[in-house]
Amino acid sequence: MTTQIAPGAVNGEHEEQRVIRVLLADDHALVREGTRRLLEAESDVEVVAEAASGEEAVEAAQRLNPDIAIMDIAMPGMGGIEATRQIKAHCPKTAVLVLSAYDDEQYLIALLEAGAAGFLLKNVHGQELVNAIRAVARGESVLQPSLTEKMMRRLTNRSHPPQRSSDLLSEREFDVLRLAARGLPNKEIARRLGLSIRTVHSHLANIFQKMQVGSRTEAVLQALRQGMISLQDTYDTQ
Repeated sequence: MTTQIAPGAVNGEHEEQRVIRVLLADDHALVREGTRRLLEAESDVEVVAEAASGEEAVEAAQRLNPDIAIMDIAMPGMGGIEATRQIKAHCPKTAVLVLSAYDDEQYLIALLEAGAAGFLLKNVHGQELVNAIRAVARGESVLQPSLTEKMMRRLTNRSHPPQRSSDLLSEREFDVLRLAARGLPNKEIARRLGLSIRTVHSHLANIFQKMQVGSRTEAVLQALRQGMISLQDTYDTQ
């Protein structure tokens, strides 16, 4: 199963140098230790806590409010799906990136419904994980396109007729959200709207703040669920 990481994530482009605070949740100490060493070799990533169970992950997230939680699915006690749901309930601005050996579609859809920002399989190379963390921090997508489309269709079938939510988002923020829903990277959104990449990043940050989410994936799925955008808005006609 191939995971899509936005182009900017591959070459390491990012609009601003800031430290991304990460929580690691995996029941294998060796996996946590190796992942910590990998991430802390990067100047813009800091591992703020480790968790060996879902319960520990939820507690650490509530205490530290990390930018990103790297979450395993299969852990003793509370599993990754329920832990993701609880983290998003208590810490909506924390983006949950699933790193798992499982790629079963039903697991993945359940994770998206719980609020996950995206997922990677555990057989990815270290640099792919670093790139994915940076992509999520920039507000870009780390998700298989076909899975995204299936999830969007599920939500569209349940949602109300599309309606603009001008009281929540500004006109420009709505434009950015609509292009983000098409899976476009920040650089392409900036080109189409005649903005700088930094400005697009700022608009996405404002969208996440107003919608109380931690990632592009959540923002788009919530917008579909609430009828702010339609499935047609997710198709790129250019």
